[in-house]
Amino acid sequence: MAFVEDSNSLTVTAGGARVEDYVALLKPRVMSLVVFTAIIGLLLAPSGINPVIAVIAILCIAVGAGGSGALNMWFDADIDAVMSRTANRPIPAGRATRGEALALGLICSGFSVMILGLATNWLAAGLLAFTIFFYAVIYTMWLKRSTPQNIVIGGAAGAFPPMIGWAAVTGDVSLASCVLFLIIFLWTPPHFWALALYKQGDYGAAGIPMLPNVAGEQATKTQILLYSVILVATSLLPQAIGLSGWLYTGVAAVTGASFLFIAVRLYRSAGAPQMKKVARSLFTYSLSYLFVIFFALIVDHWGRMIGWIG
Repeated sequence: MAFVEDSNSLTVTAGGARVEDYVALLKPRVMSLVVFTAIIGLLLAPSGINPVIAVIAILCIAVGAGGSGALNMWFDADIDAVMSRTANRPIPAGRATRGEALALGLICSGFSVMILGLATNWLAAGLLAFTIFFYAVIYTMWLKRSTPQNIVIGGAAGAFPPMIGWAAVTGDVSLASCVLFLIIFLWTPPHFWALALYKQGDYGAAGIPMLPNVAGEQATKTQILLYSVILVATSLLPQAIGLSGWLYTGVAAVTGASFLFIAVRLYRSAGAPQMKKVARSLFTYSLSYLFVIFFALIVDHWGRMIGWIG
């Protein structure tokens, strides 16, 4: 371990990761989306849950997501180093070692699954364990480097949190929780393929077979549009199964129309500068889209429960 001192701070290198580096290994941005969607599943579940147990459940899901993120960074350190989007992550930047990431990932993963099982039920814990395994092993170690469908199949890992939150309350898997899963699952390809379109140089340099690098830009734009149409149609299912009312459906219809509008613009875009600009717009909008429709789903659900919404 080496210490480098300057006028502002004492920096620890060569395996001496700082607290902020350990936090970065947990992928806090990804964790925030996982926590949000898990809370949605928990709040929509039909039966109640003790608030303390609910907080423990969400913390376990967050820690489990962080653990899988650390395992992802441990395995992907080589390709992270050659991509501009990831080159400043703790391992390629030299602020943490692969061993530290592996240890952190295994400890967080095991701890989160065990505590979730003891605090709620073992179905929820099993779903969390499977999610961690799917992301760290099936997606990171296998799919990501072997097939342009990596995001489509691997997207299942990011779609499980609302199902885990639901199971933590009810102890089961229902049609409603499967619909929540399906919305996130179908959202993932257009979200990440939009990113891949304007970052395809990075993915090409890292040797990752993302769809734009393998099938070309036009094929990717076509796939984005197709998945966007299916996603918007699926987002209207909650009312059909009694999970929501007209407030959610109205919000989902308006935001979905905007999603499709940008997807069509991307499909019709000509020339690299315009294509990359629209692709970036779709990627950015897709983030807010998921938060908006899920927040609307909660407002609609609880508004109908307390009689504010008919």
